[in-house]
Amino acid sequence: MRKIIAAGIFGLSLATSGLAYAEPVKIGVITTLSGGGAGLGVDMRDAFALAMKQSGNKDVELVVEDDGQKPEIAVQLAEKMIQSDKVDLLTGIIWSNLAMAVVPNAVAQDVIYLSPNAGPSALAGAKCNANYFNVAYQNDNFHEAMGQYANKDYKKTFILAPNYPAGKDSLTGFKRYYKGDLAGEVYTQVGQTDYAAEIAQIRDSGADSVFFFLPGGMGISFMKQYAQSGVNIPVMGPGFSFDQDVLGAIGDAALGVKNSASWSKDLDNEANKQFVEAFKAEYNRLPSIYAAQSWDTANLILSALGKASVKDKDAFRAALKAADFKSVRGDFTFNTNNHPVQNIYVREVVKEGDVLTNKIVGTAFEKHGDAYAEQCKM
Repeated sequence: MRKIIAAGIFGLSLATSGLAYAEPVKIGVITTLSGGGAGLGVDMRDAFALAMKQSGNKDVELVVEDDGQKPEIAVQLAEKMIQSDKVDLLTGIIWSNLAMAVVPNAVAQDVIYLSPNAGPSALAGAKCNANYFNVAYQNDNFHEAMGQYANKDYKKTFILAPNYPAGKDSLTGFKRYYKGDLAGEVYTQVGQTDYAAEIAQIRDSGADSVFFFLPGGMGISFMKQYAQSGVNIPVMGPGFSFDQDVLGAIGDAALGVKNSASWSKDLDNEANKQFVEAFKAEYNRLPSIYAAQSWDTANLILSALGKASVKDKDAFRAALKAADFKSVRGDFTFNTNNHPVQNIYVREVVKEGDVLTNKIVGTAFEKHGDAYAEQCKM
């Protein structure tokens, strides 16, 4: 169902130049609002809309559509938004297979796309584009951090992820930094809900640890079945597998699990404190990584709108590249391939009162870029 949201005049105003909000701007938001991955898209949408609301900008219009986690629908929506809705910018896609279906064609039509999540390696390297900005990460990054972390305690890790671009990037990233042996490497189906066979493989593998990347409902299913199986080999993963959107459903089986992320609600900077408080007040829940990245994406756009007209592509791209906004992650800059250079942290799942959440227990990387920037010819 199509939704159009005009940014309200409530909340805080951003300090911007006289150019700010001088013209109407239409932003197309294609994200997952139904099915097993809906929680991720809902957090993305809600954080983006809240940032726009708090900006006080009445001239930004959001055209929000549900891709149903299906590439063919995402492609149709993107074409409609570009050709019929005449959007100035596109954003919102959660899944890398959808991003690969949409982004190359969109940027080829000279539409700027800003990713609040999906970061496939191809778009960071050989297929990079001046119209494509990733405000989240490159897919390998969080997994690289856990590969680095695993070296401290483990020598034989079983790894698994879904068989789609982000899953392949995930295990590639983990292996890039992990120095131990692999007890097994398995790619599961996207959307899979039964992991009995994989858990049996883990049980028989001789592994001393398990690393998995299974976002959304996939991770919930795996962890519930893993806890019930009696297999007590310790697990670890990227933040997506143990973030706020899934912890409540996983339950206490997640306690103590280490995971990696560029953001955590306890990061000590003023922008993050304001974001967490505003999100909780508006939606009565804690934000996730997806929400944090989306909030930053919205505020990056707002900062660029304060410096340049979205109709002047060169000037607007330069304003985006400057990344002159207060990120909830702290220091944030763009690499040569328009992907972030940022810290990656190790978090631990804890319980605060009755609520499962994460706290930072270490830093895996400081000012970490990605392995594909050198392949980008921009």
